[in-house]
Amino acid sequence: MRTGSEPTTARSALRMRLWLSLWGLAWAIFGTAVFALVGRPGWAAACGVLWLVITVDLAVILKHIRQGPHYQPGPDVPPYRPPEHRHRYP
Repeated sequence: MRTGSEPTTARSALRMRLWLSLWGLAWAIFGTAVFALVGRPGWAAACGVLWLVITVDLAVILKHIRQGPHYQPGPDVPPYRPPEHRHRYP
């Protein structure tokens, strides 16, 4: 059902984000190690920064998953109600 309020009531697929972040984390760790071993410190640093960003994202994802069904909806969680008021722009 489209209500026109999707951006404000959108839900994130946290489990998918979790698995994609874990996949990216594995590649970032692998890239950091390989580039460090072959003597490419710039690329190793870039992969290391990416590793850090992915780790922070994983922490946020896990926090939201632990907060319960408001952030991790299942089939038994009803959709959000549309906002009571609508802004009319000229």
